[in-house]
Amino acid sequence: MEYPYTFEELVESFKQLPGIGTKGAERFVYHVLEMDKEQVQRFAKTLIDFKENIKYCKKCGHICEDDICDICKDELRDQSIICIVESPKDVFAMEKLKEYRGLYHVLHGTISIMDGKTIEDLNIQTLFDRINENIQEVIIATNPTREGETTALFLAKFLSKRNVNVTRIANGLPIGSNLDYADELTLLKSLEGRKKI
Repeated sequence: MEYPYTFEELVESFKQLPGIGTKGAERFVYHVLEMDKEQVQRFAKTLIDFKENIKYCKKCGHICEDDICDICKDELRDQSIICIVESPKDVFAMEKLKEYRGLYHVLHGTISIMDGKTIEDLNIQTLFDRINENIQEVIIATNPTREGETTALFLAKFLSKRNVNVTRIANGLPIGSNLDYADELTLLKSLEGRKKI
């Protein structure tokens, strides 16, 4: 026996989320079925509000509700250091350390031949626009994966032409892992042990 069309459509919608298969999506749909109408409406409104209000900072690419994020607006942060990360979740992982007080730049991905993602697909141009005489250090904090390392090498090569100290976070992080999965101590040690590249 098949599910009703609307039920099946909601299952397919939940399956678009990462890590959600058919069984997980069906569990979500059954849960929605048990929610009262006001809860469902509030949930739907929150999703719509999220898509309408969350945008990327025009300066660094981090998520925010204004044109410029709170980190870029904060004049107390060290304006001479930029830490390059792959995604906004990496910014939040670094901020949990409460040790790094510089600026960020979010690439929104990495160079990936398998996925057909080139340097032109990343948030690179605004980074190059930000490198001026005030920037003394650029920390490359891409994940220690094949794609992250490829991207780090490209950035290091390009930035070597600029008058800026380029460093890479240390490999206290296991190869193949992601920043947002690392515990705070490992991430802190990686940041402290960064090296010039």
